[in-house]
Parts: sequence; C-alpha cells; structure tokens
Amino acid sequence: MKNELRFLMLLCYVAALLFIAFAVLNAIFAGQLLTTDNLFITMVCLVMAVVFAAIPILQMKEEGRLPIPFRKRLARPQDGKLPAPSAPLLDAKGRAVPPDVRAMVAQMRAPKREE
Repeated sequence: MKNELRFLMLLCYVAALLFIAFAVLNAIFAGQLLTTDNLFITMVCLVMAVVFAAIPILQMKEEGRLPIPFRKRLARPQDGKLPAPSAPLLDAKGRAVPPDVRAMVAQMRAPKREE
C-alpha cells in the first residue's frame, strides 16, 4: 500500500510540473501573451498544476511531514501514537461551555487524594 501511494504521489508531482512547464512554454512561445486564448490556456494549466500539487501536499500535512509555520505542535507521546481527542464539553442545549466552567469541571473530575 505504501509503495502504491508513493507512486501516485510521484505521478501527481510529475503532472503538476508538466502543467507548469506547459504554461511557461505557452508564455515563452506565444506571440502575444495577453490574448484571450493564451490567457485561458495559461490559467487552465496553472489551475491543473494546483490541483495535482494539492493532493501530495495535503497528504504530507495529514502525515505530519509538512511543517506549518506559526502553528503550535501538540505534544506527542514517545511511542508515536497520538492521544485520543477528548469530546467537547457541551451544556444542555448543545452549546460549548466557557473555559472557566471547563476548568471547574476538570477540577471536579480529578481524582481526590486521600490524606
């Protein structure tokens, strides 16, 4: 499964690069760049390049291999497993509970120490 995924990601990269190359070649060899036909071909090629490049980028983001600037990283355990996300605390009407109430509920749920 991993090899097939790598092959598909490679195909996506190659397709994106080919579309970008075709857009650049169209810009270089076109007589007039700002005609409707040339702008249409260039934009279609660039949109297709973005579509093919988005798939590997999203896959890398999902696997955690793509660094996202200005984003706090969650502390990961040493064994590589992610902690189970806790369900959001909701009130009786289904609304999110304010942070101060969440803190009080967390204190009440904490195990009591015997003295």
